[in-house]
Amino acid sequence: MNSLLQHSLDYQYVEKAIHFLEDNRLRQPELAEVAAHVGLSEYHFQRVFTRWAGISPKRFLQFLTKENAKLLLTRESVLHAAYEAGLSSPGRLHDLLIQTEAVTPGEYKSGGTGLEIAYGFHPTPFGECLLGITERGICFLGFVLEDRAAALEEMRQNWPHASLKEIPSRTGSVAAAIFGGQSSAPLTLHLRGTNFQIKVWEALLHLPPGGVTTYQRLADRTGAPQAARAVGNAVGHNPVAYLIPCHRVLRETGSFGRYRYGAARKKAILLYEAGRG
Repeated sequence: MNSLLQHSLDYQYVEKAIHFLEDNRLRQPELAEVAAHVGLSEYHFQRVFTRWAGISPKRFLQFLTKENAKLLLTRESVLHAAYEAGLSSPGRLHDLLIQTEAVTPGEYKSGGTGLEIAYGFHPTPFGECLLGITERGICFLGFVLEDRAAALEEMRQNWPHASLKEIPSRTGSVAAAIFGGQSSAPLTLHLRGTNFQIKVWEALLHLPPGGVTTYQRLADRTGAPQAARAVGNAVGHNPVAYLIPCHRVLRETGSFGRYRYGAARKKAILLYEAGRG
């Protein structure tokens, strides 16, 4: 079986386990109970989880507590210092160079008139995604929540006047490069946003895998320390999930906060990166 498809299937169990642990975190259920809840034997759940995360459930699930989220926030400043010093940041996939290309004011106003977007649905370690690309780069990446039609409508709202064509043969290799690390070529983003949104999204690209920040720190980094709320709005309108890592932004308290594609998926992505960093 294709490894990305296997990871996508495994994620269904991982997400269900995360929800169960969140609901029962005060009594910290044993692994056997979690396995029973997701409908697997303890042995099988251990195998599935380790295959998905690359580490054992016990080690991975430690990151779910607020105290470990705060620990990640403490660690982020060290990683940021390393980045500013020009050192290599940890991680695998995001070592790829991601170039951000903002559209012109005229293109932003047109909403994509005359633009052709090829799209496809593909498996990822975090469930199925919808990927859209243009001749200039990746213009949309989102996870399927309710159904494919809803995901497609979300992309259409970002590019209301563009021509959409389902061509999975074109988007498949890009999805494999993003989630499977099967390409060393740089990935280019074709973004449609305001100047402020683009600035926030560029700042997010500087966060290394496994590192996190807060909305206030992100506002400080963009040179707008009084605009934490506006930064949060820009983060929420990120059109390219995962690649522009809005999942790495936490609340000041250290809690994970909300996520457009579900709180469990945000935790899964962040912890997946932390466990493999």
